[in-house]
Formats: sequence, structure tokens, C-alpha cells
Amino acid sequence: MVTVRYFAGARAAAGLETEARDAGTLAELVGQIVADHGERLERVLTACSFLVDGTQTRDRSVALAPGAVVDVLPPFAGG
Repeated sequence: MVTVRYFAGARAAAGLETEARDAGTLAELVGQIVADHGERLERVLTACSFLVDGTQTRDRSVALAPGAVVDVLPPFAGG
């Protein structure tokens, strides 16, 4: 299992702050969350970056180890 944490617009689109998923890759995880949370989250994800255990990636082929934490980060405004 991996923990998914949603921030800002991704949290609003998913309708929750965190959830647990069983996925082996980031691509598999994204497919699951889009299937469950719908088109609104899918649109937000096109602009998101991901942190996998604190390391930023946009490579959806990255493997997810059991216990990994994936942060879904939309672009932030401000300064």
C-alpha cells in the first residue's frame, strides 16, 4: 500500500486529503485515482507534479515501494 496526499486544487478535485492505494507504479496509481475521482481530478493532474517519498518526479513509470508516500502537488501561486 502507498499513501496519497492531495494538496490545494488536487485536494478539492479528489474530495479528500489522503488515501491509501495499492499500486506498483505512479502510472498505475494515477489511473486508479482518475477512475475513482473522475474527470475533474484528471484535468488537475495534467498540471501537477508528484513527490514520491520527498523526491519530485513527473515520470509516471517510477516504481512505488510498499509504504511510499506520494504527494500530488498542483502549481502554486504566490510568493
